[in-house]
Amino acid sequence: MIHSFNKKILSLTAAMAVAVAAISFAPSAIAGTVENLERERAIAIETMLNPELKTDERHAKVELFKRRLVDLERMALRDPSLKGRNTRNIRRLFENYDLSFLIHASVEKNLNVLDAWLEQIGVSTQTVMSATTRRR
Repeated sequence: MIHSFNKKILSLTAAMAVAVAAISFAPSAIAGTVENLERERAIAIETMLNPELKTDERHAKVELFKRRLVDLERMALRDPSLKGRNTRNIRRLFENYDLSFLIHASVEKNLNVLDAWLEQIGVSTQTVMSATTRRR
């Protein structure tokens, strides 16, 4: 009886050791500064355009995103690991400065974040007002 109990404990201990080893050798997902910046910016834009949010909620969420985006933009601009890397994402990041670094660009242009983003994608008050509605 004691012998089978010891075998069960040993097999359980061995199984736990294997599980711990498997977890420790599993690859971890590491997102760089560029990926983090892009993800947060996409979430911020989605929040700004969300029609279900009330004005107060939207304003509070945008202010929260602005603080996070400023930090992420600074991190991306100062990231030494980006120097000398010529990947497509990094080229696109710096070629589209006003879209990539949305908070910095909006401050430089003295616009709110949403207006700066809309201006960059080619939507202005004039284009919205001159648009016609048609039935399909």
